Amino acid sequence: MLLAGGQGSRLYALTNTIAKPAVPFGAKYRIIDFTLSNCVNSGIDTVGVLTQYQPLILNEYIGNGQPWDLDRNFGGVHVLSPYQKKAKSAWYEGTANAIYQNLNFIKMYNPEYILILSGDHIYKMDYAKMLKAHVDNGADCTIAAINVPIKEASRFGILNTDKNGLIYEFEEKPKQPKSTLASMGVYMFTAEKLYKYLEEDENDPDSSKDFGKNILPNMLRSGEKMYAYLFEGYWKDVGTINSLWEANMDLLGNNPAFDVADPTWKIHSRNPLAPPEYLGEKAVIQNSMVALGCEIYGHVENSVLSINAIVEEGAVVKDSVIMSGTIIKKGAVIEYSIIDESVIVEENAKVGINKANAKGITVLGRGVTIGKGAIVADGAVIDKNIEGVED
Repeated sequence: MLLAGGQGSRLYALTNTIAKPAVPFGAKYRIIDFTLSNCVNSGIDTVGVLTQYQPLILNEYIGNGQPWDLDRNFGGVHVLSPYQKKAKSAWYEGTANAIYQNLNFIKMYNPEYILILSGDHIYKMDYAKMLKAHVDNGADCTIAAINVPIKEASRFGILNTDKNGLIYEFEEKPKQPKSTLASMGVYMFTAEKLYKYLEEDENDPDSSKDFGKNILPNMLRSGEKMYAYLFEGYWKDVGTINSLWEANMDLLGNNPAFDVADPTWKIHSRNPLAPPEYLGEKAVIQNSMVALGCEIYGHVENSVLSINAIVEEGAVVKDSVIMSGTIIKKGAVIEYSIIDESVIVEENAKVGINKANAKGITVLGRGVTIGKGAIVADGAVIDKNIEGVED
């Protein structure tokens, strides 16, 4: 069960009109591709995707699941939105309530084990290995965990375990964490236990209906067997502008921190048809990822360009993410920015420069136009057109 209904408010203009898991990533992917690919690469063939906020693009993108080999007569991928019931109709109130509202869907397949996933993480993980550890330990719940720097630990649910990985304490975003073992938001449950605690939680009027705040602590207090499953690969929560930019930059170089071209773990995606990329005579491309359909006539350095992006002659793009259909016109300069889909940056405009005093990554929202000669300051988040400067 893949939780994909969050608003993604920390991505600001990038999620004004689309759900966070549908945000483009890495030139030709969307964020949700990585979790769905993990599922199919791990041998999971029945996936429920729980949507709520701005689901139209995400729903269309998932379609019948064919790109991920999840178009099946029995099982496959199912998009699960809140729906009207006889007694009442309600939005998903929290992660636990979202799963609770879809228990009938889950029980249709009579599973022994249920995996709960988040749709906003970039990583490669074999869930089959996690399931094996869960079964071998005789666990009621297994939580995938990764070591994080101690200064960042208070951002996560922190697990305190014995030498065998048995969890004896779970702290949700503690101010003074006792360990660096952070929950990844990936949970494996024995089905009957999950049903029991979801039903109890639903009947608790004081509950936040959340896995981290309610379900997991309740299971621990009741003495259920809960284990941590240590994950040591690349993992990135791309729920903020900075982390999304950093994860895109991690794809670059001869030895990238995260390799999307790894043939042993294919990342599946739904790619529109596009012609080969075209490079003009004066084009310069350094340490960058350029997707099909791009036309490059200017200078591109340390950047990620999605399908059908255009960089005109004399334009400069550095240390940035340019999404599909965006046009960077002559003389424009883009640095340390994320530019959403179908944006037009007119001639000689400057976006996100002056790195020495930078205030953060600059963001231009979907479909905006930055006028001729306009300057967009470091760290600005723009979701409306900006008029040009008159000659």
